[in-house]
This record gives sequence, structure tokens and C-alpha cells, in this order.
Amino acid sequence: MTLDPRAQLPLDEQAAALRAALSENATLLAVLERAASLELSGLYVTAGAVFQTVWNVVSGRPAEAGIKDYDVFYHDGTDLSWDAEDEVIRRAGEVFGDLGVAVEVRNEARVHLWYEARFGIPCPPFRSSEDAIDHFAATTCCVGVRAERSGAWRVYAPHGLGDVFGMVVRPNPLLAPRAVYEAKAERWSREWPRLRVLPWPEHG
Repeated sequence: MTLDPRAQLPLDEQAAALRAALSENATLLAVLERAASLELSGLYVTAGAVFQTVWNVVSGRPAEAGIKDYDVFYHDGTDLSWDAEDEVIRRAGEVFGDLGVAVEVRNEARVHLWYEARFGIPCPPFRSSEDAIDHFAATTCCVGVRAERSGAWRVYAPHGLGDVFGMVVRPNPLLAPRAVYEAKAERWSREWPRLRVLPWPEHG
């Protein structure tokens, strides 16, 4: 597979290329704009809706193909009750309800309360939405975007954007178990056959 030239751009140019690629997904643009209206602390649109849009653009597919939901992270440690998060989710349902896609809004300050029951290992409390993004199962997934009032986009990408444009899936063994990474990589490879999936490190 020929490497997409955007994978080797300087980081500032990659950020501009990311915005151009994501702008091809009209649903993502609507989610970004409407998410900003929720005025949630530490807000990012992140996960598959972001990196999979780029994969689609690089692959020449429709920008929204294969994207099963749109994830919105926020971080509010002032109230860790389910009721407080549920109130935000209900409000978000009114904001996104007519888009015809699943928009998952979650308070990342609460993840440690349910993570072990779901995945079998404990999760430390996340200090911020950025901290939560840092712990995705693959470094390639660690990208978050939000629209600022100025019209600029804030992009958080601790591992850069080269792998995203290069369609490389790289493990991130900080938290998620190996089985989670491999299951996700297998599912993604069926949808995007051009992906190059790197193996989980045997040393841990």
C-alpha cells in the first residue's frame, strides 16, 4: 500500500489536513458544532468518528462509511453520580436527536467507577478528558477535536497524526487488555482492509 503523503507532513500541516478530512463528514461537523453548545468542561469529539473519518477519506470511501457512533467526552469531577451524567445525556439527546446517528456522551471522570466490572481490570480515575483519550486501546485512536467559539478547532493528538493518515493501528498497552485491542483491530480490518495492524508487545 502506498503511504498517504499526509502521513509525512509536518505536524502543523497535518492538523490542517485533519480538519480538511473531517470536514468531509457532514454529520461529524454537526456533532462538533452542537457539542460546543452543551458547554461541557473538557469536551472533545473523539474515538472512531474522528480517526475512521480520516481512514475513509484516505481510502477514497464515503466519509461516514462504517462509523457506528459519535463519541463525545467531557470531564466533570464535581458530581460523580449517575444522575448527574444521565441529566447531561438527556440534554444531549435533545441536541443531537434529529441527526439520525448514535451520539454517545460520557463523563470521563466517572469511568473508573464501572471500568473494572466491564473489562476485568481496575482503571485509575482520569484527571481530564485528555487523560482518558491517552488510554485508548490503540495510539492511533488517541485524537480528540472540539470547535471553539472563535471558529478554530482544538486538536488533541498526543501521538501525532502520522499513523492516522498512514492507516497504522498501533497498540497502546497503558490500560485496555490485549483482547480488547485485538478484537477492535480485527473488526476495523474487516471494514478497512488497507489497515496495517501492529502486534501487541509480548513484553506487556
